Amino acid sequence: MQTGTTTEMNLADYFKANNITYQPVNIDTSSEGEQQYLAGACDAYTTDASGLASLRAAFADPENHVILPEIISKEPLGPLVRHGDNNWGDIGRWTLYALLAAEEFGVTSANIDELAKSATNPEVQRLLGTTDDLGKMIGLDAEWARRAIKANGNYGEIFASTIGEQTPIGLARGLNAQWTQGGLMYAMPFR
Repeated sequence: MQTGTTTEMNLADYFKANNITYQPVNIDTSSEGEQQYLAGACDAYTTDASGLASLRAAFADPENHVILPEIISKEPLGPLVRHGDNNWGDIGRWTLYALLAAEEFGVTSANIDELAKSATNPEVQRLLGTTDDLGKMIGLDAEWARRAIKANGNYGEIFASTIGEQTPIGLARGLNAQWTQGGLMYAMPFR
């Protein structure tokens, strides 16, 4: 495990809470951890699930390495903006909300043009910029969310195509699923 990280504390807490003993092999960098693991200097390597999946995807034999199903901590990873750049922070946050809302309402990159013409749900209309102008609040035009969704899809489409189970990274949605499907993901209302 990489020293000085929250992973180190999370692992210690998990093993203590479950009355399990272990012998840590401390490393300074992720690349050193990967090298130690592949060299057989340790039995397992720990970091966040997306990091493990990314590492495993790059192995010569990824099918011979298992990411254990236990999630021992919840540490959200997401967009980051420079402190004090409130406008850019608002754009990033509301774009994420737009992608999440699109998934919840069934708006996809394939059906967005049709829904922009025919949607009767007022929240979908506002999301797609066909009524109201919510973009003005963050310095954008009314169709900013429509363009973001059309470019790469809703949150679920993006997850599936970049790190999802059918990609080399192979992550299941887990807590990244919509709140309606047992996950933690939901958007603020588009009002």
